[in-house]
Amino acid sequence: MGFDNNRAEKVAELASTGLSIDEQKAVDKFKRDIVEPSMSKLVILDFHAEWCGPCKALAPVLEKIAADYADKGVVLKKVDVDKEQFIAAQFQVQSIPTVYAMFQGQPVADLTNARSESQLKQTIDQILAQLPIDGGADDGAADQARQDVTQFVEMAEQILAEGDAERAAGIFAQVVQMEPDNGAAQAGLIRSLVQAGRTEDAQAALTAAEQIPGLADDSQLAMAKSALELADGKVDEGELADLKATAASGDMQARHNYAEAAFAAGDRDGAADELLAMIEADPEWNDGAAKAKLLQIFEAVGLEDPWVVSVRRRLSRLLFG
Repeated sequence: MGFDNNRAEKVAELASTGLSIDEQKAVDKFKRDIVEPSMSKLVILDFHAEWCGPCKALAPVLEKIAADYADKGVVLKKVDVDKEQFIAAQFQVQSIPTVYAMFQGQPVADLTNARSESQLKQTIDQILAQLPIDGGADDGAADQARQDVTQFVEMAEQILAEGDAERAAGIFAQVVQMEPDNGAAQAGLIRSLVQAGRTEDAQAALTAAEQIPGLADDSQLAMAKSALELADGKVDEGELADLKATAASGDMQARHNYAEAAFAAGDRDGAADELLAMIEADPEWNDGAAKAKLLQIFEAVGLEDPWVVSVRRRLSRLLFG
């Protein structure tokens, strides 16, 4: 399998082009998590998916390699091709697992066919002999610690997506204790508490997070704040039924109010269906308020959530045919 040495650099440069919100965030995440570490480290970049058997078989081997070579400046980074479809497309990933060695923002070797530990070590030894990588045992340990925290965050996000908000909140809370300035963990904690119906706890967590230097303007925290704001519109079943009946009259403001209340009550499909119908009827109503509300819901749920991906496709078909 061949590859373009400038492909990763081109992905990073996409930040200056006209991308959608989630594509821009995907590029920013790629730069932060992969390109930046690769400026001084050798990054093993593993494209994988949860359903991929060979990926799961290879994962322990890659993790062991990264641990064994941590003091030589080697780190392991993973890209889930289902969650990061845009990035996988830029790398033209056609099968998984696909594994690259990256240095200074560019692939320097295709490791995909080196499936055994001995083959991988032999190849990595050859790469390290040719590159100016300053390992350092302390740096390797720090990278491993960051990788462990990232894995906890990813696990909590998966648990939250499966609907166990309380358990996800517990894991996010543990990560926050270890790394208070971790925006992903702070945001995950708030979103989990919201989904668990603990809005007061979520507000307290948000207030505490905003006091941490550098987090007040964090984009992930902003998404969590959206989730909390949307939850404030929760009403009881009787009020929700009344709002739905009023919305049936066709009044756009009434429909908008019902969509907000439906989402706050946990009926994501009902809220999305109403807002999409409003966009189809009059996309410019109230300066595009229906689309703005739907985008706020996307941010609140999480742009990588499968439900959001599905509804985004419906929105795209509606807007662009």
